[in-house]
Amino acid sequence: MSSAPDSPLRSRGFRWLLLYRICTLLSYQIVAVTVGWHVYEITHDPLALGLVGLAEVIPYFCVAPFAGYLADHLPRRKLGAAACILLAVNAGVLALFASGGFASKSTWPIYLAVAVGGIGRSVLGPVYNALFARVLQRTQFATGASMGSVVFQAGLVLGPALGGVLVGAFGMPIAYAVGTLMALLAGAALLALPVTEPARQLQAGPIFASIAEGARFVAGNQIMLGAMALDMFSVLLGGAVSMLPAFIKDILHQGPEALGLLRAAPAIGSIVVALWLTRHPLQRHAGRILLLAVAAFGLCTIAFALSRNLWLSGALLVFYGACDGVSVVMRTTIMQLVTPDDMRGRVSSINGIFVSSSNELGAFYDGVMARLLGLVPAIVVGGCVTLGVVATTAKLAPRLRRLDLRELQ
Repeated sequence: MSSAPDSPLRSRGFRWLLLYRICTLLSYQIVAVTVGWHVYEITHDPLALGLVGLAEVIPYFCVAPFAGYLADHLPRRKLGAAACILLAVNAGVLALFASGGFASKSTWPIYLAVAVGGIGRSVLGPVYNALFARVLQRTQFATGASMGSVVFQAGLVLGPALGGVLVGAFGMPIAYAVGTLMALLAGAALLALPVTEPARQLQAGPIFASIAEGARFVAGNQIMLGAMALDMFSVLLGGAVSMLPAFIKDILHQGPEALGLLRAAPAIGSIVVALWLTRHPLQRHAGRILLLAVAAFGLCTIAFALSRNLWLSGALLVFYGACDGVSVVMRTTIMQLVTPDDMRGRVSSINGIFVSSSNELGAFYDGVMARLLGLVPAIVVGGCVTLGVVATTAKLAPRLRRLDLRELQ
């Protein structure tokens, strides 16, 4: 990544913020891989994997709007550190279940722990995005968003790979314990972050009116809403990652190490794209490139479903992640450029709801479709639906289709 005089990496606060981000991602991804393997070993049911996503997304949805409000009105570092402690405690409890403790052969304690983790995770994004604008100058937002995406995707590479290795080599309790440690390190990094936070807004209006103000802002911006909706519906209806434990066991006939490999593969593609975009930020034709990338994402999903070779499947998921990486960087850059500073927490929480809809709720959708249609047909149908989402978005959001990012700077 760039270290030029105007590079975001010259900001000490931004470096600490990136450390916080990657530690939270490592914690979450290690736990997510371990939970998927844990649940499928108990149930051998793809729908049970979908229920993991549902168990997280319901409390996330309930708490996320309030998390954004709190990030706009409370000390952000302390709020984020409290969420990290909650994630650490949650992973520790899962380690007890996996080691043969209470109800070790039942899935309901796992779902309950996942739900508590969803509450803690709802705070992490608003805190990161609100602090992002405090440690960087506006002219650094596009490059900073690409660098943040590199770190994000690095966590998505290292976390699943590390989780798979830990489960395969040392067992699930150790994997959960490492997730606990990563969450505690994230909280420490956040408390060490040097930043001047805005004064507490004790005079702010009623909480529900404040949340509604953020929702109206997003709904009234066609470019932001279009980018969020495109990402949400394409991954919700066309994602394949949530079904990887079942796909690896039943289709590719591999073990947990292969699960870590394939879970990491999309992030490898995203990292390559994000690194490219730190040097060559999208400007002209940014909207068209975004739509083409999501269409390619759908095609990769279909090809992955038809693959029967581990390495071909991994290569397809690398391209799948590269396409998704374009969407992530674009959505983050748009959000940072158009959002007023005093609304960053609330807008980020709405963005988080869109993202969680596409990931956790998408996992439930994938599980239901796999039960109804079979694993492979469900993934193929999802890829086809993604192509339809791209066509619909291009028609309904012409400003996004014609977007030139220079117009927002």
